[in-house]
Amino acid sequence: MKRRLFVASLSASSLIGCGPVKDQLTSSLHGVLDSAQVLNHAVIGTRGSARLYTEADIDKVFRINGLDTPSDARYADVARNNFGAYRLPVVGLVDRPHTFTLAELRAMPLQTQITRHDCVEGWSVIGKWRGVPLATVIAMAQPQSNARYVIFSCFDKDESGTEYYESLDLHEAAHPQTLLALDLNDKPIDPDHGAPVRLRIPTQLGYKSAKWVRKIELASAFPSPQSKGGYWEDQGYEWYGGI
Repeated sequence: MKRRLFVASLSASSLIGCGPVKDQLTSSLHGVLDSAQVLNHAVIGTRGSARLYTEADIDKVFRINGLDTPSDARYADVARNNFGAYRLPVVGLVDRPHTFTLAELRAMPLQTQITRHDCVEGWSVIGKWRGVPLATVIAMAQPQSNARYVIFSCFDKDESGTEYYESLDLHEAAHPQTLLALDLNDKPIDPDHGAPVRLRIPTQLGYKSAKWVRKIELASAFPSPQSKGGYWEDQGYEWYGGI
């Protein structure tokens, strides 16, 4: 079932690439994808794990994609002195809001995984990731009972100035393989790959692994009534991008 759902969504995505898709899909195709999304989330959920690879499987080049690397003053300010000024606030519906420095994140117990990144465009690449399990950071903030979503605001923006964001529900955020990644292939993540902190979700398609994370907020709903849960989701992608 898992493979069939992935093949169906990949077949659709091969027609649309990584651009706006809302007007390119017929309503019937959207219906198929919506049904697959609900079934995929309900049946697979957080119970499955992404395959782990070996050092020999790591690709020499990890492809760069997505929006352009931030070049504005806001990102430049935090990037100085190896991101010494970076701060990651965890706020919203939590009992213990906290702002983490990069040094504090690196001092936590870190997880290493060699997993495959699957892009909705149809290509894949295997990399070695090291970072803090997202569940650790969320638990430290102590979510309130009405918290339902974890929303990630990012430094990158598109040409119109729209900021990239993503979201997970609390169950997905608790998956043991979901990381706030700090290193890629034994080196600190470089700016083009999302430095200093990016989301890494090997159980979902690549657009869910948001780069350049600047804030984490726990909420009971998406940011606005018009929001579908993420930058690409607002343009037609499925919110649950399970593979």
